[in-house]
Amino acid sequence: MGKSWKNPHKVAAAAKKGAAISKLAKEITVAAKLGGGDPDANSRLRLAINSARAESVPKDTIERAVKKGTGELDDGKAIEEVMYEGYGPHQVGVLVECQTDNRARTAPDIRYIFKKSGGLMGEQGSVVWMFERVGLVEGTGPADKSFDPEEEAIEAGANEVEKSENEDGLFSFYTEPEEVDSVQKALKERGWEIKTAELSYQAKNKTEDLSEEQKNEVYEFLDALDDNEDTSRIHTTI
Repeated sequence: MGKSWKNPHKVAAAAKKGAAISKLAKEITVAAKLGGGDPDANSRLRLAINSARAESVPKDTIERAVKKGTGELDDGKAIEEVMYEGYGPHQVGVLVECQTDNRARTAPDIRYIFKKSGGLMGEQGSVVWMFERVGLVEGTGPADKSFDPEEEAIEAGANEVEKSENEDGLFSFYTEPEEVDSVQKALKERGWEIKTAELSYQAKNKTEDLSEEQKNEVYEFLDALDDNEDTSRIHTTI
């Protein structure tokens, strides 16, 4: 799953393996629910399954998650996507996308993390105006040839491209929301390995002039959000 932030100081995942598997299974369920259970016809599901396999998620867990999303398996717990908005430390704008089967559990948990950090979880619409809805395609370029990222973005039809500061060889391509599929297909045809292809949010203006100490406080807050069992994606102005 894609993120709009990366903590350069976080070396190992804080969540235990069981929690990580649960998050991956939720993403598979939501993807199957929205786009059907055929990964060949549902790019979000295909990427979710690939991510799960990369983390050694058991095959039967993946299959159950798909069946739950398509309605073939009903355990009485419907997973839905919800988003919470707020300001973290030093007025950093944050959007938190969650996948939950219990809003009454998730909302207080997210609110507490905001409050503990000195931030504030706001009402719907209080922060989202600081972001643009975009398509996001993340991938690594062909290993057997040199390439110009800007040229690759132009050829694939992306609006812009950024190189990851924390993951070698990873580039983020931003597109119009309706062009995610066409851009990822174009990049794949050009030899790129696609890691993420989804709708996302991009900050209109970045929060700047933070000291290293302030940045670390923000990263600690974002880590706490990321470790919550219901959090799926986080977008921030940092």
